[in-house]
Amino acid sequence: MQYFPIFLDTTNLSCLVVGAGEVAARKVELLLKSKANITVVAPWACDTVQGLASENKITFHEKSYQESDLDNIQMVFVATNNSETNIQVHAHATAKKILVNVVDNTPLCQFITPSIVDRSPITIAISSGGVAPVLLRYLRQKLETVIPHKVSLLGQFSEKFRELVKQKLGTVTQRRYFWEDVLDGDIAENIYQGKVEQAEQKFLEKLENPDAELTQGEVYLVGAGPGDPELLTFKALRLMQKADVVVYDRLVSPEILEMVRRDAEKIYVGKAKSDHAVPQEQINDLLARKALEGNRVVRLKGGDPFIFGRGGEEIETLIDQGVNFQVVPAITAASGAASYCGIPLTHRDHSKSVVFATGHLKDNSINLNWQGLAQQDQTIVFYMGLTGLPIICEKLVEHGLSSDTPAAMVQSATTPRQKVVTGTLSNIQKIAEEAGIRPPTLIIVGSVVSLHKKLNWYDEAK
Repeated sequence: MQYFPIFLDTTNLSCLVVGAGEVAARKVELLLKSKANITVVAPWACDTVQGLASENKITFHEKSYQESDLDNIQMVFVATNNSETNIQVHAHATAKKILVNVVDNTPLCQFITPSIVDRSPITIAISSGGVAPVLLRYLRQKLETVIPHKVSLLGQFSEKFRELVKQKLGTVTQRRYFWEDVLDGDIAENIYQGKVEQAEQKFLEKLENPDAELTQGEVYLVGAGPGDPELLTFKALRLMQKADVVVYDRLVSPEILEMVRRDAEKIYVGKAKSDHAVPQEQINDLLARKALEGNRVVRLKGGDPFIFGRGGEEIETLIDQGVNFQVVPAITAASGAASYCGIPLTHRDHSKSVVFATGHLKDNSINLNWQGLAQQDQTIVFYMGLTGLPIICEKLVEHGLSSDTPAAMVQSATTPRQKVVTGTLSNIQKIAEEAGIRPPTLIIVGSVVSLHKKLNWYDEAK
C-alpha cells in the first residue's frame, strides 16, 4: 500500500492553492466542504474562483507565487499550467515538511485526493493510487447507488446516542449487536423518513430492553416500474433487498424479481384476464397480517403503485389495521413504454396534454368519459386495454376522432421482449392480431404516434 489512507481534522487547517484556473477551482470547491481556511495565490483567476473570493469563502491574492506564501500553511495544492512553478512549489513545500499535491502529477504528490462519497458525517473515500481514475469513477457511481442519500441522518443519530449506548451496554460485542439491529430495522427507516422523534422513542425503548423482539413490521408499497430493472429507484432497490416477505404481481418482470433478497418469502398474487389469482381484499389483508407478524413486507407492483395499481386500497386497509407503511413511487408504465418506443406523450406540434385511462372491460363494456377523451391535440394512454381494443377504437371514432388517428400498442415495454406495432384506429386491431400482441400491453392514441419510426431509439439499440 503506497498511499496510507487517513482523514485529516480540518478544523484549524490552513491550506494554500497555487493557481486559479478551472482545475484549481475544482480543488477549492472540494476543500470548501471541509472546515479548512483556504488561500489562493495566482496572477489571475477564473470566474469560479473570483466568485468564491467575492463571497468571502476564500482568500485570494492576485499575484505570482512566492516562497513566503507557505508561511503558516499545513497543506498545499498546486494547479498551474506552468511546470516550472509546479516543481518549484513542490520543492519549497517538501523542504518545509508541508503536505503537497501537484495536480495530475503523481510523482510530485506526497498525498493524493481520493474519490469521495460525501454523506457527512459519513464519508467514504476510495483511491486507485492515481493509476485508474476511470475505474475509480465507475466504483464511486456504484457506491452512490447503494448508499442512501439520507444515511447522513443516520450518522448524526448514531453520534447523538453513542455515549449513552456505551454507558448502558458494557461490552463491545453487546454494542455491536445492538447497533446492527438498529441500523437494519425500523428505527433506521424512521430516520430515513424524517420521523426522528418516533425513531428516538423506539431506540430508547430498545436500549432499555435490547433483547426484546419488535412485534410489528412494516409494509413498503414499491413501484417496480415498467420492466427494465435499471429504471428502479435507489430507494426501491434498498427496500427490496431488506424485505422478509415480497408480495408481487404479474407485471413485475423476472429481472426485477431477481433483485429482491434471496431468502425472502415470495408470494405471487398476480391477476390476468378473468383470472384473479388472489382477490384484492385478500391481498390487502395478507399485507397487514404479514406485517403484524413482525415482517418487513414489500408489495412489489408493476409501474407506479398509485396509477392503476390499487395502492390506495391497500394502504387504506393498512391504516385501518394500524400497520406502518411507506410508498415508493416509480416510472409508470405509460412513461416507460412511450420513452422506449420513441413516442413522446406530449409534443409542441402534436399534443398539448396527455390522459391515462383504464381499458379494463366490465360487463363487456368500458365506462369512460369518451367525449373528454376524444379531443384533438391530446394523447390518450390506455392501461389493460388489449381485450377492449375494439370498443376503445369504436368509441373514440364515435365521439369525434378520425378513424385515421394514429395508434400504437406496446407489449412488455422497456424489456428485451418489447414489441411495438402502429396503425390507426381503423386498423390497429387487425395489425395487433397479426403481430400476436399479448399482455402486458399499453395502447397509445394520438398524433404523437406518428413520430415512432423517426424516434424509435430502443429498437436500434438492441
